[in-house]
Amino acid sequence: MHSQNHWGGSLEINHSDDLSDHRSDYDRAAMIPSSHHQLDETRQSWLLDTQNKSAKKKNKYVDLGCVIVSRKLLKWVFITVAVLLLVVALPIIIVKTLPKHKPSPPPPDEYSVALEKALLFFNAQKSGKLPKNNGISWRGNSGLNDGNGTTETKGGLVGGYYDAGDNIKFSFPMSYAMTMLSWSVIEYSHKYRALKEYDHTRELIKWGTDYLLRTFNSSSTKINKIYSQVGVGRNGTTPDDHNCWMRPEDMDYERPVQQTTSGPDLAGEMAAALAAASIVFQDDATYSKKLIQGAETVFDFARDNGRRSRYSSGNLDIAQYYNSTGYFDEYMWGAAWLYYATGNRTYLDLATNEGLPRNAKAFLGLNDLFYPSWDNKLPSAMLLLTRLRIILNPGYPYENMLSQYHNITGLTMCSYLRQFPVFNWTHGGLIQLNHGQPQSLQYAAGAAFLASLYVDYMNATGVPGWHCGPNYIPASTLMDFATSQIDYIMGENPMKMSYIVGYGKNFPTHVHHRGASIPSDGKKYTCTSGWKWKDSGKPNPHNITGAMVGGPDKMDKYRDVRSNYNFTEPTLAGNAGLVAALVSLTSKDNYGIDKNTIFTAVPPFFPNSPPPPPPWKP
Repeated sequence: MHSQNHWGGSLEINHSDDLSDHRSDYDRAAMIPSSHHQLDETRQSWLLDTQNKSAKKKNKYVDLGCVIVSRKLLKWVFITVAVLLLVVALPIIIVKTLPKHKPSPPPPDEYSVALEKALLFFNAQKSGKLPKNNGISWRGNSGLNDGNGTTETKGGLVGGYYDAGDNIKFSFPMSYAMTMLSWSVIEYSHKYRALKEYDHTRELIKWGTDYLLRTFNSSSTKINKIYSQVGVGRNGTTPDDHNCWMRPEDMDYERPVQQTTSGPDLAGEMAAALAAASIVFQDDATYSKKLIQGAETVFDFARDNGRRSRYSSGNLDIAQYYNSTGYFDEYMWGAAWLYYATGNRTYLDLATNEGLPRNAKAFLGLNDLFYPSWDNKLPSAMLLLTRLRIILNPGYPYENMLSQYHNITGLTMCSYLRQFPVFNWTHGGLIQLNHGQPQSLQYAAGAAFLASLYVDYMNATGVPGWHCGPNYIPASTLMDFATSQIDYIMGENPMKMSYIVGYGKNFPTHVHHRGASIPSDGKKYTCTSGWKWKDSGKPNPHNITGAMVGGPDKMDKYRDVRSNYNFTEPTLAGNAGLVAALVSLTSKDNYGIDKNTIFTAVPPFFPNSPPPPPPWKP
């Protein structure tokens, strides 16, 4: 028998014989036949409500509006969130609220350290009224009467730089030094900025170019002379800059001014210096324009047909120190820089004129023309023009000559490698570019700069190497040469001596330098009384920080003796090459050259594409 089940579905009830006996154990209402006692809706609701209350008692819920959530679940969610806040958020909050300490910058590499010191050498060589922040405590105002009464220049020839350990100002090597400094800033301005030496280096360049602008009538478009030198060293009995050992601040003897009415070499180098500096100062439109005008004026003087004899010709006051051997390399060098500074293709036409390299013997493969110096600009000029070819690729009509410059540049770099028997080397690893003659370091430093820069040109254009005859040479091999020469200068040599004063623990202390060798004791030492300081065996009372001395002999031997200037005298040109090489090698702000700044004034070589036609209208 099946009775009705009002909760849904059938319910089978077994009736046994003992049902009557156990009737009292059952709910009597449930035993009433359904046909007679069906529950009405109200009673059903009571029963359902009771059961619902029981269920709610067992499982409590919270109505969140859009969803009903178990209270137990909600409780665990809150507990979990609280734990996460404690474990994760609280440490973050603590870290954020603590005072912030910037991480220490990485220590500078050794090339950067040496570079900062090498730049200070120029501060120590300044002539004229020094700025208060010059930074060399033992230097003061000097040469304030230079050129007064003997020149037509307003203010005379005050300023500029003393060339070496004496007190003479030579415009030829000074111009070269300024060109090299400017070139290094143009290529590696980002590194100078990272080292916080950008403004300092620009100030050094301006100190030199301001002086060069005074050596001729730079406001004119036509000149007939250049003042080429202040002071002389005749080694006679008359007091001058060689037979007197005096601090620059104490000079009381006459300082004759040399002038030239013919000097394409001097004028070409001056044009290069002023034009290169105009790119460095292109953010100062007024000064940059002044530099360009001066560069064009002095280059016109250099190109004048009636003035084409060497500036040092017949002048012993110049020739015995900075004798020029030619001027066609300065034509190429000056024209290249003027092209970059102005964008005037007349200068590029000249720089790529086949007559220049022919007269300069650029394609003859002469060893003496492979290394840069204050007298030989060929390797530097051809590298500078190779830059134009490999980055802008101007094509016809320049490609033929530029490709030849590129080829000779490659051969120049091959000559620096020890695997090819072009130059001799010392056992300690110094290349003998000047055939074992004194002052070898300045040439090695200049070659190291060109090599490092050529590698950066290759890297900038995705070229992994070049060929030396049948031999393929990876760019890294050339970079190894550059670093080996600068490392030698910095102390990796048989003497274990740094040839940069103030760098390292063992460096020259008897530098052939008047200002550094005489104490600043408030006394004025006369022309003759100063000799006791030159002949003294004691170290200099002042370290001329950053000065790169002449260097060792071809046997890697160095004599730190003040009187032996071949070993111990520094020069402007030498230090300029050193600075350029150091900044090219430093890993500060680790990437290569600035590809575009040098081309700012250069117009496009190909016409722009025509504008698209206007939209078609029916």
